[in-house]
Amino acid sequence: MMSKKPIVGITMGDAAGVGPEIIVKSLQKQEIYENAHPFVIGDAKMLERAAKVLDKEITIKRVNEAESFEDTTFGEIACYDLDILSEDLPFGQVSPEAGHAAFEYLKTAIELANAGRIDAICTAPLNKEALHKGGHVYPGHTEILAELTGTKDFSMMLSSPKLKVIHVTTHVGLIDAINMIEPERVYHVIRLAHETLSNSGIKEPKIAVCGINPHAGENGLFGYGEEEEKIIPAIERATGEGINVEGPLPADTLFFRAQRGDFDIVVAMYHDQGHGPIKVLGLEAGVNITVGLPIIRTSVDHGTAFDIAGTGIADDQSLLEALRQAIELAPEK
Repeated sequence: MMSKKPIVGITMGDAAGVGPEIIVKSLQKQEIYENAHPFVIGDAKMLERAAKVLDKEITIKRVNEAESFEDTTFGEIACYDLDILSEDLPFGQVSPEAGHAAFEYLKTAIELANAGRIDAICTAPLNKEALHKGGHVYPGHTEILAELTGTKDFSMMLSSPKLKVIHVTTHVGLIDAINMIEPERVYHVIRLAHETLSNSGIKEPKIAVCGINPHAGENGLFGYGEEEEKIIPAIERATGEGINVEGPLPADTLFFRAQRGDFDIVVAMYHDQGHGPIKVLGLEAGVNITVGLPIIRTSVDHGTAFDIAGTGIADDQSLLEALRQAIELAPEK
């Protein structure tokens, strides 16, 4: 009988950074193996180097496409070895070689996901300058994932143990964000939230939608009717389709209610509205998730930390939480 534990591919990211070290640290936790089949997509020699930096005696097991990715054992790390990088790759330096390799790791993970071989992708950080110098001009992971999966409608979701937030807009100025908020976009983000949580096993997830203005406009007292124009039609459409959604609600009290357990996820209208509450709960607990893709993708919420790469002091808590969220959100088998 097929195991119901999800298969999670962990991409190494930029190997000149802390990615290999935090991967080795995270895969020393037995809970990951109890709940999933984890394996690394990257360069096995970089994991071996990281194990030496960390003074860990651990077996790096090389696997190939013909083998089962369910054959994972606590105490060893399975690696789909692309064997791209040279052994003397410098720590903490921008490297076109490492940038290109990071792209190839992610591309391979997407190919495996598209073929149904893995259930979720968890990404270690890449360096955008190295990525560009390696010949791949993308803003980051999300855009690569969207292009290589042919995804047009996606959104950023932040997740922590007590709170999940999905965004209508992200990296734009506040005035631009308000202009970009339209009923169609709000509706699609509500649907993405509903589908993502439903696929992970939550029946009839409870979704709350933030207003734009203070007190969600308070019936026209604040703002110029943005809630009535931009948000309410989307909520009515989603409700008509049987989605359990409530709003628009005042953001100043909504996030308290959500982390208390009143809602499964909050739809935020703009970047800081959603990021602020998550980060108050702890930077190490926040996980970046791209939803709308044909596969769950989670990521650490930090960069490559070139300044401490190779020292062994990098904290693996964000990656560990990203792995937990990948396992939690992976579609049920």
